[in-house]
Amino acid sequence: MLVLASQSPRRAELLRNAGIQFRIRPADVVEKMQPNEAAEAYVQRLAREKATAVYAECDPSDFVLGADTVVVTDDVLEKPSSESDAAAMLRLLSGREHQVMTGVCLVGRNGNDRFEDTQVEITRVRFVPLSEEEIHTYVATGEPMDKAGAYAIQGMASRWISGVSGCYFNVVGLPVARVYRMLHAHGAL
Repeated sequence: MLVLASQSPRRAELLRNAGIQFRIRPADVVEKMQPNEAAEAYVQRLAREKATAVYAECDPSDFVLGADTVVVTDDVLEKPSSESDAAAMLRLLSGREHQVMTGVCLVGRNGNDRFEDTQVEITRVRFVPLSEEEIHTYVATGEPMDKAGAYAIQGMASRWISGVSGCYFNVVGLPVARVYRMLHAHGAL
């Protein structure tokens, strides 16, 4: 059985929409960048920590999927800590291209051998310039508050996205095609 080591409703919805059966068991992992840690290494490390922590509590026949997403501009943007933090993130994204990085880690067994398959998906997203009024109005909706980079591409922020290069679903929260290939390669489907 596949176990999703996440409480993200978006990740769960993406897996359900792809017809992948799973159960949810959120990981309890501290999400904090190490000094001088690159964004790509960071999301891979967190995905691995989440998957291995949950796998340690599961049946050895289970497969566990961990994931972590960040938005990268000049800085690494995670979930905003406040409305003013969300507004500051949106100002950074305004009129620019940024990267969305998701680390995914699948942990399980191939026969008697335990494996950890950790990968990263990178998508480029371009925002149109935003006015202060647009930023203020959007933040007031609450939508940005639990999203990396303070926006939901599938929500109201869609009106500001002028281009996406790469996996759209990665920006929503999970690179579904990559995850499907990983699951298939390790016999988890």
